[in-house]
Amino acid sequence: MNSLKSLLADAGRVLAHEGQGDYVAGHVSLRLPHQPDRFLMKPAGIGLEEMTEDNIIMVDLDGNKVEGAAGRHNEVFIHSEVLRARPDCVAVVHTHAPYAVAFSSLGKPLQAVSNDGAFFANGLPVFDETTELIITKQRGAAVARKLGPHGALLLRNHGIVTAATSMEQAVWLALKLNQACHMQLMAEWAGGPKLVGDPEQARAKGAYASRPDIHTGVFQYVLRRCRG
Repeated sequence: MNSLKSLLADAGRVLAHEGQGDYVAGHVSLRLPHQPDRFLMKPAGIGLEEMTEDNIIMVDLDGNKVEGAAGRHNEVFIHSEVLRARPDCVAVVHTHAPYAVAFSSLGKPLQAVSNDGAFFANGLPVFDETTELIITKQRGAAVARKLGPHGALLLRNHGIVTAATSMEQAVWLALKLNQACHMQLMAEWAGGPKLVGDPEQARAKGAYASRPDIHTGVFQYVLRRCRG
């Protein structure tokens, strides 16, 4: 259990270090391998980088806190409903990634302006039923339906959600999505992208360049920088 809590805390540090902290907002979760109906989660009231083995909470798939002294985020239902709908996934990230939030306001599809965009060439869903917080099971289920089989989703004017088969991949997707949005925003500032990656090549590149060793390598690299 401690190793899972340590991994979750490290995920928070990586996300905060890479500019996805928003004071005490944003949260990450990690499913328990031997109790798939329960997951560890960042508690409310602290920054992503402030998680420790002592303050991380445990939650069930109905969004109820079942262990831990700290408070639970109101948007717990992003995690509980995505994990309920996606038994293949063990980790969920929700942050207010700044470039992704700004990009979502354009109402434009994400293009392969850079290599980062290629990782979302199979589609990047946008949840636009509301720009409100996801504070009910119904809204959480709607987010999970919109996410579908994809690894990432934009919450319009709000933030991002990523879901993956490892904590490292969920964090990597969050970093790459924010970066892809940043690249396209810069192209938009210059008048709009005129040349973008060929869609078929982008899908191929996205497939072979997203691997567990890369996810872990990036995760560990940022952790080394955090510990500097």
